[in-house]
Amino acid sequence: MAAPKDVLVPDIGDFKDIPVIEVLVKPGDHVKAEESLITLESDKATMEVPAPFDGVIKELRVKVGDDVSEGTVILSLEEASPSREPQMNEDTPTAPAAPTAPAAPTAPAAPTAPAAPTAPAAPTAPAAPTASAVSAHASPGVRRFARELGVEIGLVDGTGPKNRILKEDVQTFVKRSIQTSKAGTSTGSGLGFNLPAWPNVDFEKFGPVETKKLSRIKKISGSALHRNWVTIPHITQHDEADITELEAFRKSLAKDAEKAGVKITPLALIMKAAVAALKKFPEFNSSLTPEGDALFIKQYFHIGVAVDTPGGLVVPVIRDVDKKGVFEIAAELGTVSSKARDGKLGPADMSGGTFSISSLGGIGGSHFTPIVNAPEVAILGVARSTIKPIWDGTEFTPRLILPLSLSYDHRVIDGAEGARFITHLNQILSDIRRVLI
Repeated sequence: MAAPKDVLVPDIGDFKDIPVIEVLVKPGDHVKAEESLITLESDKATMEVPAPFDGVIKELRVKVGDDVSEGTVILSLEEASPSREPQMNEDTPTAPAAPTAPAAPTAPAAPTAPAAPTAPAAPTAPAAPTASAVSAHASPGVRRFARELGVEIGLVDGTGPKNRILKEDVQTFVKRSIQTSKAGTSTGSGLGFNLPAWPNVDFEKFGPVETKKLSRIKKISGSALHRNWVTIPHITQHDEADITELEAFRKSLAKDAEKAGVKITPLALIMKAAVAALKKFPEFNSSLTPEGDALFIKQYFHIGVAVDTPGGLVVPVIRDVDKKGVFEIAAELGTVSSKARDGKLGPADMSGGTFSISSLGGIGGSHFTPIVNAPEVAILGVARSTIKPIWDGTEFTPRLILPLSLSYDHRVIDGAEGARFITHLNQILSDIRRVLI
């Protein structure tokens, strides 16, 4: 065999200091190329780092709970020679058990988790026994969340992959604690008062019940949506735009779009109109500083687009929309939508957004209240356009009307600015030539 080679964390987009939530191998294990070595989890995605070639694990350089970035050395791998491969397979009958290896070094810490209620004890237990005595992992973010709520992480049942403890599991534990007369130990709200107990109903006494697990996407996004709804003071401004001429213009592009191999949807034009409005009202393209006393005004326009997938809603980002033509935007929309539905979006595909658009035009409905996607400060909801009779001064004429719903962070944007923004956007959508002004 050749000398061991260091295996590094590959390109993971703009993310840094991503926690290691699982170590799937141990020294002496034989791995194949593309076999997963460790699992990383950011706020938006879970990633596995694969082996670059067949070989034997010589030394681990990271453990569960460590933070890594692109280029971090995770282990050393000795490349396997072809003649040794059959022997390797025979010598490793326990290979299927490798994913559970991270639990072994944490076993001595398990008894300390329930016995040490102090804050410093939580991060020392990357894996702890659950109430059902099954070892479970918890990311540093989840352990911090549990500490903030005063929850002993070792008492929480994990519902994630390999019994990993999720934020939702901690929240469920708090709700159950409230229901069992422990409301005084933790509110779970972060609002300074106790929440009423969550109704504990035996639904089966009323009829048949089927329990269906939430998808991984919904579990991950659910806590973020809850945080955003609770911590951001939302205001939603509704309006309707006359897009009769916009739709006529879109249809006039059909032949050229077909030659270019793309399909022009209303969303591509709405994105261009949104960027024009963001340029006029830059506070909508900003983020609050951590101290909450200033704004980061962004000079770039990366638009997040909510995509409905079988597993739940994801928000890939189209970058530099201000610098791209409608055909290019349409092509990128098609690409990211396909990747989203196939579950192939990476962290880089969903990071860096400055403003989001959630379109239900292909489904139906009218106005709704989209939730601001922090750290952004505003989001535009678009519903299905309908033909309505509009009075033009002398008679009613049929016009194509698009419902709009603009939600924004009231700490950053007041009602008057919200009304000005959506009115300006309405004007642009009514006459797309205004994007040139």
